[in-house]
Amino acid sequence: MKKEQWKGRVVGILSGIAPDVEPERLGDETDLRQDLDLDSMDLLNLVEAIHEQFGVAIPDADASAIRTLGELVGYLDELAP
Repeated sequence: MKKEQWKGRVVGILSGIAPDVEPERLGDETDLRQDLDLDSMDLLNLVEAIHEQFGVAIPDADASAIRTLGELVGYLDELAP
């Protein structure tokens, strides 16, 4: 899967977790915590949804280090089956 495909899928998940998110305004530099106002429960839901939909488990240490949408997409691109 290409990075743009990953990004589209992750944005879809984010839209379900944070309905106020405007997908067309999300870029690689979008900060998941600050720009989208995601709290720890939202981030946990995001990681769980990624695992369920893509089969990619993100360890807690890695999840806490991921700050931006671009970092998350890059992470998935490297680890995905």
